[in-house]
Amino acid sequence: MTRTTGPRPGRVSASLLASFLALASLAACDSSDDDPVACADLNGMAVAASAIGLRTQGATVTSTAVVPAAGSGATAVGAYCKVLGSIQPVDSNAPKILFQVNLPTSWNGKAMMFGGGGYNGTIATGVGNVPAGPVDRPVPLGRGYATFGSDSGHQANADGSRDGRFGANDEALNNFAGDALKKTLDVAKAIIRKHYVEAPRRTYFAGGSTGGREALLAVSNWPQDFDGAIVLYPAWNAAALDLQFGRITRQLAQPGAYPSRAKRQLAYNAALAACDGLDGVSDGLISNMPACNTSFNLASATVNGAPVRCAGGAELGDSCLSDAQIASFNTFNTPLVLPYALASGETTYPGFNTWGTDFGNPGSSPLQPTVLTLSLGTEQPANPMPAVTAATMPPYGSTFWDQWVKYFVTRDAGFNSLTLDPQAPGPWQARIVALTGVQDANKTDLSAFRARGGKILMAHGAHDALVSTRATQQYWARVRNAMGAATVDSFMRYYEIPGYGHAASSVFNAAWDSLTTLENWVERGTVPPAQTVADTAGVPGRTRPLCDYPAWPRYRGAGDVNLAQNYNCATP
Repeated sequence: MTRTTGPRPGRVSASLLASFLALASLAACDSSDDDPVACADLNGMAVAASAIGLRTQGATVTSTAVVPAAGSGATAVGAYCKVLGSIQPVDSNAPKILFQVNLPTSWNGKAMMFGGGGYNGTIATGVGNVPAGPVDRPVPLGRGYATFGSDSGHQANADGSRDGRFGANDEALNNFAGDALKKTLDVAKAIIRKHYVEAPRRTYFAGGSTGGREALLAVSNWPQDFDGAIVLYPAWNAAALDLQFGRITRQLAQPGAYPSRAKRQLAYNAALAACDGLDGVSDGLISNMPACNTSFNLASATVNGAPVRCAGGAELGDSCLSDAQIASFNTFNTPLVLPYALASGETTYPGFNTWGTDFGNPGSSPLQPTVLTLSLGTEQPANPMPAVTAATMPPYGSTFWDQWVKYFVTRDAGFNSLTLDPQAPGPWQARIVALTGVQDANKTDLSAFRARGGKILMAHGAHDALVSTRATQQYWARVRNAMGAATVDSFMRYYEIPGYGHAASSVFNAAWDSLTTLENWVERGTVPPAQTVADTAGVPGRTRPLCDYPAWPRYRGAGDVNLAQNYNCATP
């Protein structure tokens, strides 16, 4: 009988064993790709440069830690994995991009990127709320979002968000101008996929001020990556704003032109006396800003029957305003007009809603130090620009201008920024125009974002002392002119909030559940219903309707003045 050759019972041939081990190895590789990676095992993870949409030398996770659950009710945040890391620059002289990603144990399958503020320089951690977010609803991380943000590619010094030194390096400048957004996004998504073994099914962006500009850059430059954006008080044309800061700073630096806090209160009181009732009720809020801007004149205004202007326009103490100080407020109120065109083709940056704006009035509210910091500060602009300390500082915009001139424009740390006239910059004009092309969010055709179902909720305080509300109106008009009003209304909303300043306000501190509205619009197709915003500081608990711009809240003539239901949205 012929015997078939084969392995003896209980033994495996070498070739069969080799095949088995190869398959087992392949299966193990597949398993590692398909199995969730624990928080601790993410430490040291590398993200290849090829996985990042813009040029880098890759990224590395530098630490991980499990943060236990904390809080209750609206403040509850479940356990999450805190991931820190860095993205390596191409230029060895450029700083790294530092980032944070938060991976909740109970993940809702979605992600949210957070923007920064000012010149950035500190990590947008993603553990807090969206700008002007509600106090009675969980923050995004508490809702189960994987959240993330970065420092935009540099680390600030004692000047914090006003530190512009990084502008001397081209890669760092470009990262701040927007490149860091895509780099951080791609790295964060790689980490999210590694941890959960799936990509987010929705990705949103939330930001205010510089973060608002970043939100608009994100959805316009990388529309395929985002499903929605919450955009608050956006500094969309940041370089053009710097030019307006320069004009204002040069005025404030004139002898006697810098108003004391008492004089700021006087100007505020005069506007309130003249304009508060223009919305149908005297409630401490100026809601009908168009009428106020048209009718109010600080030079002829009175408070309790007494003229605001000092006799003869002279400096006569805190009970009145000199002509030099009135000129400073009027500089805020009027546009910068340039004899040359910026990269967008524009030749202007609008004035601010000045009348009724808190530029750092005296006050005991715990928010008032922030209001003071983000407006006129405590020190008159000068050369050298006064230092930023815990207790004293020049106007925020003046330090911003000074740093921009020194490091972005001239790249001369010893340059006297007060000598550069934005309206006649001489040899610096070409550089200024180029910077507006790099920094400003000039794209107004958002068709690609709209086509994939993207939605935008945008809002701005009517009394912002740092980023002009009128500039946001200008952006809104440009988008509608580019795309058509009906098209824009199908995916975008813009609201203005009376009394609200920049990021914080002791007059009307806004709290708005924008995230739920955005989720419902993007994920369920629910067009935003009538919106309500609440005050957490001026009169805690009072509410106002959020009116689609250009409408504003007008009192109906009856009912509690602190309830939104007793107002309708009127148009100018």
